[in-house]
Amino acid sequence: MQFARLVFAVAGKDLRVELRSREIVYTMGLFAAVIVVVFSFAFVRNQAALIEAVPGVAWAAVVFAGTIGLGRAFDREREGDTMRALLLAPAPRLAVFAGKAIAVALLVFAVEAVALPLCLLFFNVDLGAAVGHLALVLVLGGIGFAVVGTVFAAMLLRTQARDVLLPVVLYPILVPMIMAGTKATAALLSGNTGDAWFWTKFLGAYDVAFILVATWSFEALVIE
Repeated sequence: MQFARLVFAVAGKDLRVELRSREIVYTMGLFAAVIVVVFSFAFVRNQAALIEAVPGVAWAAVVFAGTIGLGRAFDREREGDTMRALLLAPAPRLAVFAGKAIAVALLVFAVEAVALPLCLLFFNVDLGAAVGHLALVLVLGGIGFAVVGTVFAAMLLRTQARDVLLPVVLYPILVPMIMAGTKATAALLSGNTGDAWFWTKFLGAYDVAFILVATWSFEALVIE
């Protein structure tokens, strides 16, 4: 119970700061919207948008916008030196990690809530009964992004070239998540629920694996 309170205290701190400024969520949402709009005009054949492009466009918008928000969220910690204070506080480092990851995940969910409806609108896609399954895929993808991103963003916090290094080290680790999310989304759009569930389970396994790795390695990485 005490651990849960510490986790939600860290997450609540980040979310309160963001609710006051709304800087990150506006930037992420606008960037995701621009990606969707630009690609909706780029992927056109016979004056109609290509539905096959929807999975790639949606996940590209989520990942790129999420990376911007992730970097800016940890820039705040560096500017105020609050990450050091959190690590020096009499609280488990795991609680700090979990709180930060929850806050990042909620921001990613907000981006997904912008990117997906825009994709459906501009590409004229009707999901039908697949909405719930696609929401599950997006949630699992957002959790995976938040867990992996939080670890690497915290590790690179005091690195001078962190803005360049973060995508370089983050994206190769995210490739399985992006692939699974794209494949699951494509399967849902084509009505292939069997493939969709396979890739959804893959996303769940990815999340579990990296949550375990992150909880084991976070303290050592931030100390270094």
